[in-house]
Amino acid sequence: MKKASKKAMSPRTQAIHGEFQSSSWEFSHHLIPPMTASTTFRLESLSRGAEGFSTFGAQTESGKPIWIYDRLEEPTTKMLEDQLAILEKGECAITFGSGMGAIASTFMSLLKTGERIVAHKTLYGCTYSLITNWLPRLGVQNSLIDVNDSASLAKLLADESTRVVYFETVSNPILEIADLEKIVGLVKAANKKRKKDQQIYTVVDNTFATPWALRPLEWGIDFVIQSLTKNISGFGTEMGGAVIAPKSFESMLRVARKDFGAIIHPYSAWHILVYGISTQAIRFEQQQTTALKIAQFLEKHPKVQSVTYPGLKSHPQYKLAKKYLKSPESQFAPGTMISFQLKGDMKKCQKFVDDIAKNSYAITLAVSLGLTKTLIEVPGFMTHSAIPNEKRGESGIDPRAIRLSIGLESAQDIIDDLAEALKKV
Repeated sequence: MKKASKKAMSPRTQAIHGEFQSSSWEFSHHLIPPMTASTTFRLESLSRGAEGFSTFGAQTESGKPIWIYDRLEEPTTKMLEDQLAILEKGECAITFGSGMGAIASTFMSLLKTGERIVAHKTLYGCTYSLITNWLPRLGVQNSLIDVNDSASLAKLLADESTRVVYFETVSNPILEIADLEKIVGLVKAANKKRKKDQQIYTVVDNTFATPWALRPLEWGIDFVIQSLTKNISGFGTEMGGAVIAPKSFESMLRVARKDFGAIIHPYSAWHILVYGISTQAIRFEQQQTTALKIAQFLEKHPKVQSVTYPGLKSHPQYKLAKKYLKSPESQFAPGTMISFQLKGDMKKCQKFVDDIAKNSYAITLAVSLGLTKTLIEVPGFMTHSAIPNEKRGESGIDPRAIRLSIGLESAQDIIDDLAEALKKV
């Protein structure tokens, strides 16, 4: 802290510096964590500043972080990271400005020219674009397969160039369930034949399930990614992403975030920490209860061809869903997302969605998911449009598939809006 000067300061100077710092400004004194709003931080000495730069991403001698510049690290973001690591039961968490920032930084940290990423064939559109358009420019190869196909996966794991296996725990948008135990087992078997610097790492996107429904690290996954923008934030006001990782990779990921500039703003971190995480469990459980009612309604409707929801016994991987999708309290947690198709062609799908957009009160045509409001979209023409038309079939995404993200509205109100729109197709 600065020592108080005996010299009287001018009002102009006082307007900039205010009162001298108070020792009461400690996190432990606050019921609600404080929000920092400084891009740069005061350093007490040159040696302290030098230590901060030389130890960035690693442990300082004192064990306490040295705040220097918020693109490196700052208190509010660090508090959010500590909480996320607890939720996912991980060693550390590193936050980013978006889920894609987290995914890209993780790939860049784990992959080099000449190496290969093996990914599930069904991916979020921007992730697909990153893997198939951008990584190849850096000489990183890709193979898109069904990761639940053990024979295909084992064959690629035997390839010396393979370094990363990537998939979504519950795929976006068709809600496939990844068999984590089987995949991890195959990767571990392949790693036994490899040197330490040639190990294969498993990376998953756990955004649909959230840590309330699934904690992949408990099943042996190495890296877990969350789009904080979705269920964890929950209110559609903040954007962010996170990687929950082994402690040994924390320094590399923090340096990647610093150099790529993929930082989350302290304001967003504070809102996600204070409002999002504290309400996530209760929001998720209510939305999940409603989702089952909606899925059951759609499954029985004569104009609906198919419904995919992990909570329905008709889900082709219902047994896997029951195995993996469990809350920390061991309750079945099939989630808040529904995918369905109407009988008929694309024109009927468009007419139905347009009617919802114009006339529904409880359902909104919009991208994103996991929010307090129920959202509807057609992934093949919206969030997954980066996938070329000729590749849509391979990805398993039918262009008529409609995705519902269930919010906190009354289940009956959502059903009534769906029923009214279905009457018109």
